[in-house]
Amino acid sequence: QVQLVESGGGSVQPGDSVRLSCVVSGRTFRSHGMAWFRQGPGEEREFVASITWFGGMTNYGESVKGRFTMSKDNAKKSVYLQMNSLKPEDTAVYYCAAPSVDKVVLTTRPSWYDYWGQGTQVTVSS
Repeated sequence: QVQLVESGGGSVQPGDSVRLSCVVSGRTFRSHGMAWFRQGPGEEREFVASITWFGGMTNYGESVKGRFTMSKDNAKKSVYLQMNSLKPEDTAVYYCAAPSVDKVVLTTRPSWYDYWGQGTQVTVSS
């Protein structure tokens, strides 16, 4: 059983920073990498960032480039999302996701990912 558990969300003001964490549990689980998505009220799920476990190659959505940084800790089977210069439009539920082990690429499509965390709310408001 593979489980992804996010933490670190909360309510902040515009310009603040937040760091999200996602821990992967599950015997012998090793996907190609991990991704973060977000979903605002009444919106579709949006790609935020992804990272490969080997090599740490990252990819970012256009709306977060230069502000968000995704990182990993292989030993802890954890990924992180450092979010700086937050804006009200960053308000959403943030999810971490992983593809099944047979998929050797990462994409920006939510449908590509097989495992999802429960989500953590980030609210940016003055």
